[in-house]
Amino acid sequence: MSCTNQLTPVVLCGGSGSRLWPLSRAGFPKQFLVLSGQYSLFQQALQRVNALAAPDLHIQTTLVVTHEAHRFLVLDQLREFPALQATLLLEPESRNTAPALTLAALQALQAGGTDPILVVSPADQQVGNVKQFVSILQQAARIAAQDQIVILGVPPQRPETGFGYIHFDLTPGQFGEHQVLGFTEKPDEATARHYLAQGHYAWNSGLFVLKASVWLRALEHFRPDILQATRLAWERQTQDAGFVRPDAGLFAQVPGESVDYAVMERCPGTFGMCMLPLEVAWTDLGTWDAVWQQGASDESGNVIHGDVLLEHAQRTLVHATHRLVGVVGTEDLVIVETPDAVLVAHQNKTQQVKALVAQLESRGRQEHLLHRKVYRPWGWYDSIDEGTRFKVKRIQVKPKSSLSLQMHHHRAEHWVVVKGTAEVTCGDRVVLLTENQSTYIPLGEVHRLRNPGTIPLEIIEVQSGSYLGEDDIVRFEDHYGRGQDSL
Repeated sequence: MSCTNQLTPVVLCGGSGSRLWPLSRAGFPKQFLVLSGQYSLFQQALQRVNALAAPDLHIQTTLVVTHEAHRFLVLDQLREFPALQATLLLEPESRNTAPALTLAALQALQAGGTDPILVVSPADQQVGNVKQFVSILQQAARIAAQDQIVILGVPPQRPETGFGYIHFDLTPGQFGEHQVLGFTEKPDEATARHYLAQGHYAWNSGLFVLKASVWLRALEHFRPDILQATRLAWERQTQDAGFVRPDAGLFAQVPGESVDYAVMERCPGTFGMCMLPLEVAWTDLGTWDAVWQQGASDESGNVIHGDVLLEHAQRTLVHATHRLVGVVGTEDLVIVETPDAVLVAHQNKTQQVKALVAQLESRGRQEHLLHRKVYRPWGWYDSIDEGTRFKVKRIQVKPKSSLSLQMHHHRAEHWVVVKGTAEVTCGDRVVLLTENQSTYIPLGEVHRLRNPGTIPLEIIEVQSGSYLGEDDIVRFEDHYGRGQDSL
């Protein structure tokens, strides 16, 4: 193990995080949220897997597998790490983690010219002792260099029914690894208690390390249909501006399956697989009770974020984003406030938040898709108010950025500049507006808003018309390569 091994960190950045609604939405899922500290969960994952370099471990380009709709969120958050080299593999639709990892393995083999070791991490976890975490992953990479599949198992702290379990041999190997005997996905509470008492079961962290060729060989053995379909879509990829896009039509035909079900649970006894104990503070932030468990609590077990007042509350999580929230006499509750939705749930029922999201979708509502404040590659907009035939937005445009050249069939717009300088194209006219100046965009007029300055531009937009949906856009020119489906 003394030779230099090539590493390719892979961050799986898909999923909608519906159980963390209303903070997590399809258009801004949980991996991009800053739930504590300075960085989002995605950014924390990036930092951890890019800290693995050692004399015998050389890091190649990081691969981020994400949904096409989230590409600009990823780019924005990557800008905080200018020295980090990353390639974005864009899924046109979600097909679960097995196709996502297959895209990464194919890309890593092509880009590296070698058979790199993939260090695969979800984008939605928190880790306490990062130094120890990095040391364990480095050891996993050295074991994986011997064609082993190495999975990281978390010593269970409680009879958790929301995680998968790894059954392992108690006798450690030369490098502290344990042979994997089997998997159980999300057992009932009685079974989870039995596993906890047995002592040779660990939580499946979703973190694993293996060579790209080993993954492809295992997938070909167990699920050749996934490998063949994914390879076809990847071979007909297009590339632009650092994005790698598999063929959308072919990718839609890829069977959707998780890494665990497709390969990992079938490997014991067929492929070399071992587990390293992940003996660090680890949290899979899949539900609000998990957020409460990892938060900094007061003497009554309460965890708060934002403008919150408590009186006689115990073991309560309150997350306020927009206004003051007062709580009196509660126990074991989760209360999450956003500008357009409020969640109140019992701690032991937070797994069922996903059912609320399903209700929103079935009723044709929009609160599961987007926040009131929506981020775009050029900045963001916040829908302040709306009623019959009108809508009011606050819009911020980044310096040197612009919206697309566009027109609307059903609405006119009034713009008032409140901060910065606006360059407004309206028909064949181009004008500059500064603070307190305004303009009118008639229905059907081709127009564009641009920020030529060095500070953010903010405007108030008042729309009026018979239809005010975001899909009323005819786009003529766009710097971000978007179609008709986004502003």
